[in-house]
Amino acid sequence: MNDSFMIALNAQKATNNWMGAITENLANIYTPGYKEKKISFQTFLNGSVLDNSSINFGQGKSTPGTSNANLFLEGEGFFMVKGADGKTVYTRHGEFDFDAEGAYKTKDGLNVQGYILNDKGEIMAGTKAVKNDVYQDTILKGGAMDLPTTNIKLWIDPNNGKYLGKYDDYEIKEDGVLYGKADGGKRKVPLYKIAQASFHNKNGLFEIKDHQYIETAESGKPVMGRAEVRSGLLELSNSGFKDNINSFQLAKVQMELANKLISSNKELLQEALRLVGGS
Repeated sequence: MNDSFMIALNAQKATNNWMGAITENLANIYTPGYKEKKISFQTFLNGSVLDNSSINFGQGKSTPGTSNANLFLEGEGFFMVKGADGKTVYTRHGEFDFDAEGAYKTKDGLNVQGYILNDKGEIMAGTKAVKNDVYQDTILKGGAMDLPTTNIKLWIDPNNGKYLGKYDDYEIKEDGVLYGKADGGKRKVPLYKIAQASFHNKNGLFEIKDHQYIETAESGKPVMGRAEVRSGLLELSNSGFKDNINSFQLAKVQMELANKLISSNKELLQEALRLVGGS
């Protein structure tokens, strides 16, 4: 009886966690950038229910953003952002914008990271340029590159209101290159490349905040991201209504069974105590 009672208690606790994850998924169906929480039940071991919690990093659909500074990643990868502590955080939620000083930031003030480019559009690693074919070859092989990133900043000249004092506008292309534009768009100069990374084990990432993750020993070190960048778009939640409702119904049935088993065990225990007390 003790074993079945413990099994029921653990099943009740695990199912409660499952229902909590489903509720969170349903509440965030329309939250841009939200990633669905998944819980799977594996087996019984010594009277305990083992469950595995993970994040569904599948891509959500795109939706128009509020400005061209908003970005959407089409394919595998994460944007790289940094806070005041200098630690790199990874996110797919590209609700970015330039502040009054021209710094490119997330909605909560983290600095979007990029690579400085030369006038040929090549990434500068210190004083040396990384050839574009070397960069692309590394991406295709799923490798990492020790390239320094920097805070992206299009300083705005207060005298003429231009970016970096000489560009009227900017444009972010599919390859992630940010161009400064002048002369009505006739002149475009590559300034930065939006930094992105990927992981061989994305489920090993640790979520420190909504939409924001840090690497762990389980995730492994970041490798070069290969997603295409879409300017003016945001990624919607990848949480679906139908699947989560179906899961909630299953969880409800499992909870009812666990509660009945607990109730039956309590009745048996009470009867045993009555018999012992009456003897």
